[in-house]
Amino acid sequence: MLASILKTAGAALCAAAFAAPAAAAQPTSLTMYYPVAVGGPLTQVVDGMIADFHKANPDVQVRAVYAGNYDETRIRALSAIRGGEPAQLSVLGALDTHDLVEQGLIEPFDTLAQTAEDKAWVESFYPALMANGTLDGHVWGIPFQRSTIVMYYNKDMFREAGLNPDAPPATWQDMLAAAQKLSGNGRHGIMIPSTGYPYWMFQALAIQNGATLMNTEGTEVSLNQPGAVEALQFWRDMAAKHEVMPGGTIEWGTLRQAFVQGRTAMMWHTTGNLTAVRNEAKFDFGVAMLPANKQPGSPTGGGNFYLFKGATEAEKAASLRFIRFMTAPERAADWSIATGYVAVSPAAYETPVMQEYAKGFPQAIVARDQLDVAIPEFATYETARVREALSNAVQAALTGSSTPKEALDGAQATAERLLKPYR
Repeated sequence: MLASILKTAGAALCAAAFAAPAAAAQPTSLTMYYPVAVGGPLTQVVDGMIADFHKANPDVQVRAVYAGNYDETRIRALSAIRGGEPAQLSVLGALDTHDLVEQGLIEPFDTLAQTAEDKAWVESFYPALMANGTLDGHVWGIPFQRSTIVMYYNKDMFREAGLNPDAPPATWQDMLAAAQKLSGNGRHGIMIPSTGYPYWMFQALAIQNGATLMNTEGTEVSLNQPGAVEALQFWRDMAAKHEVMPGGTIEWGTLRQAFVQGRTAMMWHTTGNLTAVRNEAKFDFGVAMLPANKQPGSPTGGGNFYLFKGATEAEKAASLRFIRFMTAPERAADWSIATGYVAVSPAAYETPVMQEYAKGFPQAIVARDQLDVAIPEFATYETARVREALSNAVQAALTGSSTPKEALDGAQATAERLLKPYR
């Protein structure tokens, strides 16, 4: 009996000795901070993609930290890094590039992408989506959770009002005329959100009126130029003068519910809400490019992948492998279908799954088509503070506490003071 026990124990020790080297090879661990800024089960979608990555790459483990909206995610990620907690990558607002570079917090992708395959990958994305992540000749951000603003409209309400449901308004005046016909009985013709991201909606109106708000270097802004003031006045007038929009501010976070509940016939919102609207709306709805005044246009929006400095070479290589996996055409297509965000590369729209999806749901390609007239999202140095000044000005004008000119003059003065050191 004793001999048998000793024999068994010896075999176990021998097996353990052989297993020890394999057990010592621990997977490379990555921490990714990720924003959940709009509706829909995004955490489940991202968790599923990470699980698929783990199956294909058992030597890498990615931990996602979900941290609220873009601003909250940036604050939490940077606080963790400065507190000594490891974090290798994050999805942050595409407009954060200037500040992240200036603070020396991120690595450029083009210097890490050394192989021909990696370099081709960096160049595979839509140029309009790369603009916010490219600075000083380097690529700092890779598009992932990206969007444009689109106009959702209730086709059933259009039919009831005698409007063509297949011909959405293409100009401001067409939109105003349609909104006047669609308003009444407790319903508004149109709603544009003015909390959360008021600067973003204002930038859309400004560019449609021929007003570019900032230079590409992020060092100068022109917030109070005549075209911008006129755009903000038009936004204000839709409520105060024409009464086709609620007065005061309109909540970003609840506007989708207002639309699907029939309280507004049209809304401007991120394409990132598309799948949620499709799942929730009990009526026929359409998606259109934003209407033009002097020209069509929408700013891009959403988040890029960024790589934080301080990672080991193994962590950098693993991060690059993970980001390439997440942005591959087939997964970009699946991501767009699951969320409504823009698939970030032309190759994604050529995949069989996306082509089949677009045939049955053509609303899914409106945001992509709008990239032809899209501009970079409002971004400068001191981005958060400049953006806050602009958003406050927009809200002051919409609530009537300032005229559009007074509000934008104040925002311009604040921005001039903040940006002076960078010129």
